Amino acid sequence: MNEQYSPTGFRLLPTIVKHLLIINVLMYLATVTLTRFNIDLTRLLGLHFFKASDFRIYQLLTYMFMHGNFGHLFFNMFALWMFGNTLENIWGSKRFLLFYMVCGIGAGLCQELVQYIQYATSLADYANVNLGGRIVPMDAYLNMMTTVGASGAIYGLLLAFGMMFPNSMIYLYFLFPIKAKWFVIGYAVIELLSGLSGASNVAHFAHLGGMLFGLLLILYWRKNPAGPNKNFRKWKEIFESWKRKSQTKYSPYKEVKDEPRVSRNDGEYNRQKAERERDVDAILDKISKNGYASLTQEEKEFLFKNSK
Repeated sequence: MNEQYSPTGFRLLPTIVKHLLIINVLMYLATVTLTRFNIDLTRLLGLHFFKASDFRIYQLLTYMFMHGNFGHLFFNMFALWMFGNTLENIWGSKRFLLFYMVCGIGAGLCQELVQYIQYATSLADYANVNLGGRIVPMDAYLNMMTTVGASGAIYGLLLAFGMMFPNSMIYLYFLFPIKAKWFVIGYAVIELLSGLSGASNVAHFAHLGGMLFGLLLILYWRKNPAGPNKNFRKWKEIFESWKRKSQTKYSPYKEVKDEPRVSRNDGEYNRQKAERERDVDAILDKISKNGYASLTQEEKEFLFKNSK
């Protein structure tokens, strides 16, 4: 990742960022509206502690689209737009969505781990909890331990932006310029200290978890920049070998006729050759994204005939 890279000409609101914004806003409106009908979406879709009776495995995904209040929603969505549009334009929609989900789910897993440590060290031996003079059964108390918000995924985006553009200037509170790398480090330190102090109900360790999983994924991508199924030369070698074997399988002494000699100045021949090469590259790109099984029979035959 080039620290001096400065992207230009990208879409202001790419596909995944746009849809994430829409989904989060709609979920917030649905939460507010359904509350009037005694339907608690936060209880259904927020992330509960895994030992609570209200916990469901799908909440590791759905909690990212729930928010406690308008301010919570606004600042998360503002950060999603601010950092997400640049990252999606650079990475592409698929890689960006994967990164966002990994950070969000990773943040939820870290929150579950921290809650378990708290439970095992201070709550496991009790059947009830005293909340300001009110005795609450343990299960009811555990069901109160609910996490909502896209903050874990957003902190992952913040980390990624800081790693890709460490010297870019970010205006803190729209007034004070600070380099992205210091902004990220500062936020990480604040979250860590706040989490250790236990002074608020904010899921600080979930935020750190999003950054941690984002870091691990970025380091993996740096080590494997091409990713799975991205080596076009490998695919071409495979198809070359396949083609040679099929040509000699039943007739090892089969004579292969040379292609008609064509003048290097033949414009029509060169144009057709360039078109075939573009079509082959397009098919290989499709393989890299969706696998060989995604090809149509016509595409397989074309690739078989034109692999060189």
